[in-house]
Amino acid sequence: MRKTGPRQLNLVFADSPSGGGAAKPSDASERRGFLLHKARSKKTRGPGTGVVDTSRLLEEVASEANLARALLNVVRNKGAPGVDGQTVEEAEAKAPSIIARLHRDLLTGRYRLGDVRRVWLPKPGGGQRGLGIPNVVDRTVQQAVLQVLEPLYEPHFHPSSHGFRPNRGSHTAIAEATGYLKAGYQTVVDLDLAKFFDRVHHQRLLARIADRVKDQRIIKLVHLMLKATVVMPDGTRVAVQEGTPQGGPLSPLLSNIVLNEMDGELARRGLRFVRYADDCNIFVRSERAGQRVMKSIRRFLEQRMRLQVNEEKSDVRKPDDVQFLGFRFRCAKEGDEVAILLSRKAEQRLKATMREMTPPNWGRSITTCMEEVSRYLTGWMSHYRLCTPDAIKGLGAIDAHIRRRIRAIIVRQKKRSRFLLRHLKAKGVSPKAAASCAYCGKGAWVKSNRPAMTRAYPPSWFTGRMASLTALWNEINQPQVSPQLSLAF
Repeated sequence: MRKTGPRQLNLVFADSPSGGGAAKPSDASERRGFLLHKARSKKTRGPGTGVVDTSRLLEEVASEANLARALLNVVRNKGAPGVDGQTVEEAEAKAPSIIARLHRDLLTGRYRLGDVRRVWLPKPGGGQRGLGIPNVVDRTVQQAVLQVLEPLYEPHFHPSSHGFRPNRGSHTAIAEATGYLKAGYQTVVDLDLAKFFDRVHHQRLLARIADRVKDQRIIKLVHLMLKATVVMPDGTRVAVQEGTPQGGPLSPLLSNIVLNEMDGELARRGLRFVRYADDCNIFVRSERAGQRVMKSIRRFLEQRMRLQVNEEKSDVRKPDDVQFLGFRFRCAKEGDEVAILLSRKAEQRLKATMREMTPPNWGRSITTCMEEVSRYLTGWMSHYRLCTPDAIKGLGAIDAHIRRRIRAIIVRQKKRSRFLLRHLKAKGVSPKAAASCAYCGKGAWVKSNRPAMTRAYPPSWFTGRMASLTALWNEINQPQVSPQLSLAF
């Protein structure tokens, strides 16, 4: 019989750095292995596991398996450190002690929440959005609470709510909105809540949680999270009276719990709507019906839920004027065809990003620039792949704009006109056309669109070197070939 032992050993040790002895596992892999082992040691509750005693939820939140899974998710999500400066890598290195301490402190009531670090991020449409970044340990506790509460609430959320929910997202929201437009509901009540996350009423939120959670310790823990002191960039500590800080894992679930009341009211009235977080579109058949719905819903939000409607962004609009999750819609005059197009704001943001990624004074190789642009465009298209063929023309124009920016960098990198002339002639451009470009007396942007540059660097030159939005769209939306046609050939 053939012996396989030595061959198996050779295969096992093939990845050894020295080629002979066994490779020692890295500290990172050991730490990750500890969290994985802990997370699997006891299966935590998920949807559909039967009746749960909601008066004893803290024991489930504080279980070492649930805390390990929470810390593992926080580490995978990465994120910036909180006020204490601890990174997710440092927390992962101390995972055993952190899990043991949180398990003990949560059950004994000795858990103390840290402050939340305030960070201001610019909004695409102007202004700033405030994010609250808790410490990594506090994010772990929030994630642990989320893992226990989400299965309780998820079955009771309305199907037309798509934001921050499992197996739902912007694509499912756009698909539902398109269905309503095709059905003839082509007037849109575009509803946006003003500073929603900053204006959530704590007592109303806790009352909604108490409807399904009977464990007062969980409600008290959530209340502590809502009341966590915020540390501003200048070091000022601010007490919080209302709102849920964006930036923690639990915040999206809390926002859905609050807005589920609005969803129920819209459903009770028989309205067709699509909501993603605090952006909501209601679909009606006429302008008059839209104005009536806007007036009554505004009154409900302000008087019943104590929320404010953003008057600048909210209005009754036609589908082509709606900008929802980066998309806009165009309905055919005849038939039920609905085109999904890139919104004007999304197009402006993309062009602004391309300007940042392709500056005229780019100091590295042009290949590096094109690789970075390709990575960004590939990720961008994964979101905007829902665009219909009507958007191809616009995507092609953006592609042409990006190619011109790359050509402008090439022109600038040649520094002198005679160097550009020599380069163009080497690329096969006629001496007359090359001289007309190199010595035209204009800047790099004008030269980038001269016939000599477009001949030296035609669209075909960029194929295989840099991603194209039209090519990416065509690759994702390849026509499906019938099995019968495949067999026929």
